Amino acid sequence: MKCPFCHVDNDRVIDSRTCEEGGAIRRRRECFGCKRRYTTYERVERTTIKVVKKDGARVPFDRNRLKQGLEKACWKRPIGDSQIEQIVCDVENHVEANFESEVESRYLGELAMERLRTLDKIAYIRFASVYRQFEDVQDFVDELRPMLAENPRASE
Repeated sequence: MKCPFCHVDNDRVIDSRTCEEGGAIRRRRECFGCKRRYTTYERVERTTIKVVKKDGARVPFDRNRLKQGLEKACWKRPIGDSQIEQIVCDVENHVEANFESEVESRYLGELAMERLRTLDKIAYIRFASVYRQFEDVQDFVDELRPMLAENPRASE
């Protein structure tokens, strides 16, 4: 492994531990050249699943893109990075377990929204408004109506 600072190919592993529910190994390394420390992650190389977009285009599944969308929806909400990462891992693992080569973007969005809804209703509505392309206030009302029916405070 080349040091990201001095590019010397000589280091030692200081610490190794599993992360992402066993889906990756995090390694702390120390470079013998510059003595700086850095972190690397080792993951299983997975088959590339294509996401079929609404317009029919096919693009490789990108966990970072999903994570960015979730982060925007969760902005200024009491949701930690680890909770967002857990949703991303859940969606990614579900897709890899149930699809061989392609998955529709609609399905990915629904999976993410399902998990967000149990975590934070505001983040869920934010995500849904972008994902489902809400065009006016009525779209928000239509999405909120079932949630309000579940909520006992709604009848007060």
